[in-house]
Amino acid sequence: MRMGDNLLVMLQGDLEDGTVEEIEREVTREVARTRAKGALIDVSGLSVVDSFVARIISRIVAMIRLLGSEATIVGVQPAVALTLVELGVPLGHVETALTAEQGMARLRGRRDERGR
Repeated sequence: MRMGDNLLVMLQGDLEDGTVEEIEREVTREVARTRAKGALIDVSGLSVVDSFVARIISRIVAMIRLLGSEATIVGVQPAVALTLVELGVPLGHVETALTAEQGMARLRGRRDERGR
């Protein structure tokens, strides 16, 4: 979903591997097509994340950055955070925020910093 200069990507339910890979292709295609300045990836609808889904989310963020855009993940549930840490998925490059509002503020703040 487009929100001004940003895209909102909502992940929900139990995602199968093929679905996650399709989401990866669609998100990167839309960022490039729309020249979005940022992408807010809302994972609040995910109750469980396995290592494959976590790696794909991390890859999506990296690809968005390679396309010249910014990305922020919002809505990480405590159980999902615990799983990500236990799996040791490298997410050091991933910006996070508790809410979509905070995530949008982070996207705007990083764009302002780059503009200076």
